[in-house]
Amino acid sequence: MPLSDTQSERDPRNVAITRVGVSGLRYPVSIDRPGGGQFHSVAEATLTASLPPEQRGTHMSRFVEELHFGHRSLGPGAVVDLAKKLRSRLKAAEASVEIRLPWFVEKQAPVTGGSGLVDYDVTWRASVSARASRLQTTVRVPVGTLCPCSKAISDRGAHNQRGYATVTVETAKPLWPDAIISLVEGAASCELYSVLKRPDEKYVTERAYDRPVFVEDLVRDIVVALRKVKGLRGHRIEAENLESIHSHNACALIDALTPLY
Repeated sequence: MPLSDTQSERDPRNVAITRVGVSGLRYPVSIDRPGGGQFHSVAEATLTASLPPEQRGTHMSRFVEELHFGHRSLGPGAVVDLAKKLRSRLKAAEASVEIRLPWFVEKQAPVTGGSGLVDYDVTWRASVSARASRLQTTVRVPVGTLCPCSKAISDRGAHNQRGYATVTVETAKPLWPDAIISLVEGAASCELYSVLKRPDEKYVTERAYDRPVFVEDLVRDIVVALRKVKGLRGHRIEAENLESIHSHNACALIDALTPLY
C-alpha cells in the first residue's frame, strides 16, 4: 500500500512561503582549490526554497540529498549549482544556499619562514531564480592594528590590538577567499601568524608601528583595494578592534551591497 504524500497536499490558506528548508545542517565537505587539490572541512549549511501558496509543505529530505550529492567537490561555483539543483528538484520559483565553514591558509613566518596554519571563517551565499543567479562571499579575517593617535601622542610605543575585518563581496565571477584574505591583510597594520620566533616577533611589532591604522582607515583602504577587482557588483566591509586599553571595542562599517534575500 503506497504511503500518503502529506507535503504535496493542497493548502487552503493560500499563503506563499518565501523560504522553507533546513538550517544548522553540519556536513563534512571537500573544497576544490583553483589550482588543483582539495582540503577538507566541516560546513554548516542552510538550504531553502520558496513554496507556492497552494502547496502544504516542502520535501525536507531532498535538501540533504542534494548536499550529499555535491559535498565531495565544493567551491563557489558548486554552491550556485547546488541552489540551481534545489530549485529544479523542488520545482520552486527561488532557492538559496548558505555554506559556512572554517578556512585554513598555510603561512610562513616573515623572517624565519616557519610554517603554520591560520584559520579564517568563510561563508558562501547563493540565490537562484528564473531571472538571475547571485553569489556573495564573506570572509572574516583576523588582523593586527596599531592606533595612530596613541603613536602620535606617546613618547614611547603605541597601543595595538587584534581585530577582525569581515568582508562580503559580490562579483561577476566568484572571488576566491584567499584573494580577499590577502587584500584585507594588506590594509591592516600587520597580518597575523600562528608560528613566530623572536626575529619574526620583532618584524611584526615594528611593521605594525610603521603602519598605524584606525578602524576607519582599515575599512576605507579595503574598499580602495576592492575597487581594483574586475566585475565588482557590491561590497560590505565591517571592522572591529578588540581594544587593548579600553573596556569597549571600536567598529566601522561601509555597506554598498544589495542583500540576496
